[in-house]
Amino acid sequence: MAWYPGAKKMELQPESDAQPAIRPTQLIMHSIVANWTARRTYEFWRDSTNLESHFGVGYGANDIAQYIGTETRADANAGANRRSDGTGAISVETASNSTATDPWNASQIEELIALGVWAHQRHGIPLRICRTPSDPGFGYHSMFPQWSTSGTACPGPARIKQFREVVFPGILARATGKTSPPKEADVPLSTDDVKKIWTTDGILKSPSTAAKGNDHWTAESYIKDIHFRLRSVQGAVDAANTTIRAMAEALAARDDAVDVDHLIERIESALRGVTVRLETE
Repeated sequence: MAWYPGAKKMELQPESDAQPAIRPTQLIMHSIVANWTARRTYEFWRDSTNLESHFGVGYGANDIAQYIGTETRADANAGANRRSDGTGAISVETASNSTATDPWNASQIEELIALGVWAHQRHGIPLRICRTPSDPGFGYHSMFPQWSTSGTACPGPARIKQFREVVFPGILARATGKTSPPKEADVPLSTDDVKKIWTTDGILKSPSTAAKGNDHWTAESYIKDIHFRLRSVQGAVDAANTTIRAMAEALAARDDAVDVDHLIERIESALRGVTVRLETE
């Protein structure tokens, strides 16, 4: 059996193991006539009926799940489920309003296109709209009466129009390299994301002065350590400056010829010279 990597796996049992194998040659799109997530569709197949589809697509972004491997029969397409020659159709249920009159939203269209490209690449489903009930290709539930036991308008006029004008052309274009999958939009970091960045251990190596065995520091620890050391250095510098001035003033008190400001400048200049030599060495 084959599992689409772009979908969450929610395997239906015992159907997934008990139902016969198929060689998928078609992909048929449906509307489930309910505002359901992919998980809610799974729960409906699991708890309320002996029917099922291979896939379910909700309204939300990336809300697609697979319930049965695409090389196992699923029972949503009547005569297209599995034919006497072993071929069959992959079925995709999509969330809709309660009258199946709304169009697929942008997220659903993207999921259908991406799935269609995968079905073409994985199973060799040809890049064409089905011409007969058994003709390999892509279609929608109401396209042929043989795909429904009692007739259906699924997936509804708005979605049938989209299938012909947007979805199938999108599959064709992307599968042939004329278009690419949309780039993911940049998502701003949440407060929790920022906290995690600052407090995650095991990424930054600890400084050489850290205690033995403390191999990693968080970014937060580094910043706090740098701040502490800078404050300590600043305190030492301020104390040294105060000491220098006190010493210069004491010398001046003993010798009227001592110029306090000139003496301080000479001392500070000498200290700066030492600092420069240390930095260059």
